[in-house]
Amino acid sequence: MNEQQKVLVRATIPVLQRSGVALASHFYQRMLTYNPELKHVFNHGHQQDGRQPQALAGAVLAYAEHIDDPTVLLPVVERIAHKHVSLGIRAEHYAIVGKHLLASIQEVLGEAATSALVDAWAAAYHQLAQLFIGIESDLYQQHIATDGGWTGWRPFRIVRKQIESEEITSFYLRPLDGGQLPSYQPGQYISLRVYVEQLGCYQPRQYSLSNVATGSEFRISVKREMAGNATPAGAVSNLLHTDYDVNDMLELSAPTGDFVLQQDSQRPVVLLSGGVGITPMLAIAQSLLQQGTRPLHFVHAARNPQVHAFKALSDEFAEQGAQVHYFYDEQGGSEQPRTRAPFALTEVLPPSATDAEYYLCGPLAFMQHYITELRAYGVPESQIYAEVFGSGGLPA
Repeated sequence: MNEQQKVLVRATIPVLQRSGVALASHFYQRMLTYNPELKHVFNHGHQQDGRQPQALAGAVLAYAEHIDDPTVLLPVVERIAHKHVSLGIRAEHYAIVGKHLLASIQEVLGEAATSALVDAWAAAYHQLAQLFIGIESDLYQQHIATDGGWTGWRPFRIVRKQIESEEITSFYLRPLDGGQLPSYQPGQYISLRVYVEQLGCYQPRQYSLSNVATGSEFRISVKREMAGNATPAGAVSNLLHTDYDVNDMLELSAPTGDFVLQQDSQRPVVLLSGGVGITPMLAIAQSLLQQGTRPLHFVHAARNPQVHAFKALSDEFAEQGAQVHYFYDEQGGSEQPRTRAPFALTEVLPPSATDAEYYLCGPLAFMQHYITELRAYGVPESQIYAEVFGSGGLPA
C-alpha cells in the first residue's frame, strides 16, 4: 500500500466506529445470498445473535487503526488462521470475501465510497488476505506432514458416549477409515460438522480435545446449550446430545489451535476454568502430571455441584500432587444469580505468583475479570494465555 491509500483507510476509522456492525451485517447477508454454499462454513447461531458481524466489525476497525504496522495484530491473525484452517477455509475463498466486502463498502457508504477509497480498501484487503493465506498454507502443510494428519473433513464413528454432568456429555470418536490419528498439543481443538435439518445446511462447531492424545481416538466433551432469555438453544450441541449415539458418524477436521501448553517452560502452571472451559484444561493438566516436572494449580468454578463435570478426574489430579480448588456460584442447586468472580484470586495464587504461567478458559466475563486481576497483581502479559469459545470477544 502507498501512503495515500493508508491515509484514506485511516480516514474511514470514524465511519467504522459508528457503522462497522451495520457494514459487517450487510456484508454477510450479501455474501451468503450470492454464495449460499458458504452457509455450510459459518455459524448460523453467531449470525443470528450478531456475534459474527460484531467480531468482523471489530477486526476491520483494528486493521484500519493499525494500517501502518499490521504486524501488531499478528497474534490475533494467527488465532483466526487456526480457526479458518479448522473450517476448511482456502485461498480461493478470499477472492469471494473481498468481492463482497468491497461491494458492501460501496453500498453502505454510498457517495462517500469514492473510487480512490474503494481502491485503497482493495489494496488493504489484498495485503491482509495474503497474510492469512500464507499463515494458513503453513498450517495446512503441517497437517499434511504430521503422521496421521489430514486436511478437510474426515468421517469418524462415535464409539462411546459418556454423561459427565447435567449439561456435559463426552463423545469418544474413532476414524471410520481405521487409519492413524495424529498427535496434538494439549489445549487444541477440532471442528465438527453435522447437517441441521431446520437450517438446511451443515453447521460446524469447535470443541476442545478433552484428554491427551492416545493415538487411537479423540474425546470431545460437549455442553448442551439450552435457550436463554435472549439466546436460542444451541442447534448443534442439542443435536449431539439427543440425536447422536454410539455407531453414528460425524465429520471432523484435524486438531489445531494456538491455546496450548508452553512445553519449553519450567514455570509453575495455574489453570483457571469456568463451566465447560474445563475441557482444554484436562488435557493440559494430564500432560503436566505425566511429565511431573512443574507445579500445577488446577482451579475450576462451576454454577453448582450438579453441573461440575470431571470432578472425579480432577480429584485424581490432587492425588498426583496438584493443588486443586473448586468454587461454586450456587450451593445445593439454589437459584442465586451467577457471579462473575466466584473466588478471590489470592485464594489460589501460588507462592511465586508472578513467576507462574496462567491459562484461562471460560465465560468471557470470567476471563476478563481474572486477566485484569492478574495484570494488577503484576503478572507479565507474556505469562497469561486465554481461550475464547465462539466468534470474537477476545479478552481485553
